[in-house]
Amino acid sequence: MTAKKIYIFILICVLFVGCAKSRRFLTIEKDVLSVGVEIGYPPMEYYDTDGSPAGFDIELTKALADKLKLQVNFIDTAWDSILAGLDTGRYDIAVNITILPERQKKYNFTKPYINSFIVIVTRKDSQVKIDKAEDIAGNRVAFQGNTTAQYYSESLNNRGVKFTSFSYDKIVNCFDDLKLGRVDFVAVDNIVACYYLAKENSVFEIAWVDSQNGSEELYEKSSEELIAFCLKKGNDALTSALNKALDELIADGAVREISYRYFGESK
Repeated sequence: MTAKKIYIFILICVLFVGCAKSRRFLTIEKDVLSVGVEIGYPPMEYYDTDGSPAGFDIELTKALADKLKLQVNFIDTAWDSILAGLDTGRYDIAVNITILPERQKKYNFTKPYINSFIVIVTRKDSQVKIDKAEDIAGNRVAFQGNTTAQYYSESLNNRGVKFTSFSYDKIVNCFDDLKLGRVDFVAVDNIVACYYLAKENSVFEIAWVDSQNGSEELYEKSSEELIAFCLKKGNDALTSALNKALDELIADGAVREISYRYFGESK
C-alpha cells in the first residue's frame, strides 16, 4: 500500500470515528431522548384532554429531539425528585429547571430559553391587599415545594417576614386551595400565574409583582430566574447538540411560534 493510500485510509477512519462520536449524543437509549418532566405545571407541561403530554416545554422538547433526529420519551416525575432522576440515569435531560449556582456545580445546563420572575397571586375578592412582598406577613402563603417560589418565600422569612407556609407537590393544588380560601396567597412564576388568570371566569388576580425581577436583595438564591434544560454533569456532547438545535429553532422562528400558542407572545 502506498503512502498516499495509507494516508487516505487513515483519514477515512478518523472521519468515520469522528462521525460516530458526534452522533453519539450520550443518550441512555439509542436514538431516543429520554426526558424527565413533572407533567402538572401548566402552561409549561400538563396532560391534554386525550391524555397525552402537552404544553410549551413539551412542544419545545419535541422540536429539539426532531432537530437531533431522535425520538422522544417523556417520563412523568415528581418534582422533588426530578434532579435525582438525572443522578441515577433515569433520563437524559430534565426540563424547566431554574439555573442556580449550586446546581451548576452538579449539573450541565443548556442555554436558558425562558426568563421569568416571581409574583404573588390572590383572589379578586380578597380583603387582604398588599403593596409590597413584606405585606404577606401574618397570612397563609402557598407554593410548590422545591421551586424558586419556595426559595423566594424562605428568603422573605429569613428577613423577618413571618407567615404560615403551605408547600404542595403540585401547583394546581396551590390554586385550588386559594380558590377555596384555605390560603391567602400563592407565590409562583409569572408565566404560570398568567395562565390561571387568563382562564374563563378566573377568580384570581396578581397582588404583587417582583419589580426587581429577582434581585439579590430580595431573592437570595439567584440574581435572576433563567430556565433551561438540565443534564448530568459531563454530558457535554448532548448539551452542545441541544444548544445548537435551540439556536436553530430560535433562528427559524419555531420557538416564537410555540411561545405564541401558549403565552400569546414570544418569551
